[in-house]
Amino acid sequence: MAKTVLEFEKPIIELEAKIAEMRKLADTLDIAEEIKSLEEKVSLLQDQIFSSLTRWQIVQLARHPDRPYTLDYIERMTTNFIELHGDRCFRDDKAVVGGFGMLDGQTAMLIGQQKGRDTKSNIYRNFGMMNPEGYRKALRLMKLAEKFEKPVITFLDTPGAYPGIEAEERGQAEAIARNLFEMSRLHIPIIVVIIGEGASGGALGIGIGDRILMLENCWYSVISPESCSSILWRSWDYKEQAAEALKLTARDLLDLKIIDKIVPEPTGGAHRNHEEAAMILKKVLLDELKRLKKIKIDKLIDDRVEKFSNMGVYSE
Repeated sequence: MAKTVLEFEKPIIELEAKIAEMRKLADTLDIAEEIKSLEEKVSLLQDQIFSSLTRWQIVQLARHPDRPYTLDYIERMTTNFIELHGDRCFRDDKAVVGGFGMLDGQTAMLIGQQKGRDTKSNIYRNFGMMNPEGYRKALRLMKLAEKFEKPVITFLDTPGAYPGIEAEERGQAEAIARNLFEMSRLHIPIIVVIIGEGASGGALGIGIGDRILMLENCWYSVISPESCSSILWRSWDYKEQAAEALKLTARDLLDLKIIDKIVPEPTGGAHRNHEEAAMILKKVLLDELKRLKKIKIDKLIDDRVEKFSNMGVYSE
């Protein structure tokens, strides 16, 4: 699946290429033992590399261009997905997709930020950066789901909200703030999934929920490592140190009680196997939906508000 190779992935990819070459010769040469030995070596190497990734390496994985995006997950997890468009105020924001779909016969509203795979599609999707109309579109779809008493699942994957002048003119901050307010009191279950990079208010604008899930090779923070580095050191050269200081990985955020659960990825990362990544996430989502449906709505809302009210509170 993967086409782009990160620096720390190269030893694994080189061994896999060697195994592929040897398999072509397997019909004429007795090299089954050698192939098996190399496969075991690859498995051991993957465990060693991916068990000791730095926070900056995890940021790189979260941004991997071959990583599955929102529509990749929706396509593999749901049936009868019907995409809905527009905010009924300005236009349809292509950086966010949403609509009703069915997970094993259960209807849900699925909303997520969508990036492109090449220059043309990235421009079309605005690199996954939502404008105010995108947040208003997402809120319109959530209200529609509330009307029909269907749960909402959001997928976070953005470098941030679009910072252009026109976005500010149309009320970027107000649109995000309105979503935070409205999502906190929606009378339906909400599950949030961080599937890539979750940067700043751009991610949080569709990130209020009863359960916050995060794939293991993702990051979620108030600021990107590069921007943090540029503020503190007036240079992007210290982005790795910034990533360490921000504590932005899934393990960090679980410890800080920002997220509720880490969703495992296929060996080597979600970009290596879209199908398996989607099936793992689908199973977790179905389990979470089943659990949330048993909770009365009033308690669900109270717990949701309390969850976010407790974030950032500490005592000395």
